[in-house]
Amino acid sequence: MYKTFNYSEQSESVSDMIFGFLDEGEGLTESSCDSSDGFGGSDSVEDEEVENPPNLEERKVFWETQEELLQATLCRTSSIESKVRYATEEALREISLGAGGCVCQRPVSDGCRDCIQREIMGRLQNEGYNCAICKSKWKSSPDIPSGEHTFLEVVHESSSKSGEVRVVIELNFRAEFEMARASEEYNRLINRLPEVFVGKVEKLRALIKILCSASKKCMEERKMHMAPWRKLKYMEAKWLGTYDRKTLVPISPVEQLNRSGKQRASRLTFDLLETSSGLHCPTIKVM
Repeated sequence: MYKTFNYSEQSESVSDMIFGFLDEGEGLTESSCDSSDGFGGSDSVEDEEVENPPNLEERKVFWETQEELLQATLCRTSSIESKVRYATEEALREISLGAGGCVCQRPVSDGCRDCIQREIMGRLQNEGYNCAICKSKWKSSPDIPSGEHTFLEVVHESSSKSGEVRVVIELNFRAEFEMARASEEYNRLINRLPEVFVGKVEKLRALIKILCSASKKCMEERKMHMAPWRKLKYMEAKWLGTYDRKTLVPISPVEQLNRSGKQRASRLTFDLLETSSGLHCPTIKVM
């Protein structure tokens, strides 16, 4: 069964980017979070640094502000986010230990992300969560090329006036923002991101804005062209645009055994770093 949603109609607020601090328990409380000290060297030529000292200070302030915003955003959590994050961690841990199997017929590099998503969806559904695989797809425009992306989503029926709460699960979150020739400041910012993101749409939207602003600044400092797939509109289209929601329950190991007549050897019993870029399930860090 498929349903189509459009996140772009949701209202935005400046408060989405100003969050409190991480609460490991339920609800929202404040606790301290580590912050980074010091900043990397400039990418500019030395003579230019001497001639334009105000630019150095402006640059330092920018990256300092981005780190503070990023840290504050990541530290904010809620009880539903914590529960979904824990369930996702457990699912990934079991998959990495070989408790799940890759049932696709495609090469490992192409198939395992899909199989992992199906496994996680099934496990979360068994835990009572309204989880689905979502596929976003957008057309090209003068600003960005066309593309498509898949991710997981949990829809939680809230008892408050806010109604439905949507929690996005992105298995390769950090990798989506990595750049080969990035500056030291940008890399330090990206290294603060979790490999697997689990969070509400409002948090995701705030993170995208922070990271796209940082990537634009990085490219300007490097005097490099900003690739269209790095732009804010492109990144937002991946998770916040129109998408199809697939809620079909994946094939269980028992059903797969009955269909094939024999048990397939799992290709997920080794480190997921080798099977799906950016995933390190045995030591995975989830936000």
